[in-house]
Amino acid sequence: MTVALMWEARAVDGRGEELLAWARAQALPLAPLRRETFRAPQDRVLVITWWDAGLDAELPELPEPGAELASRAVHRWRFESVGSE
Repeated sequence: MTVALMWEARAVDGRGEELLAWARAQALPLAPLRRETFRAPQDRVLVITWWDAGLDAELPELPEPGAELASRAVHRWRFESVGSE
């Protein structure tokens, strides 16, 4: 089974590039099958990692950035793949 972990944070005003660089620099203790980083309006950063694991597996996740970078708590979601169309 493939599981996707999504991590999304919103930067403090004007610190979007710093939050993006911070997220890209975060190493995980295990390598996922795939990792992608995105940015969006309002200085939001999204990181998706894909894992060969069950939906409830213990997997490494990106930490919370410091309050100087993030304007709110990180949002996290898990999805399991149901195949491609």
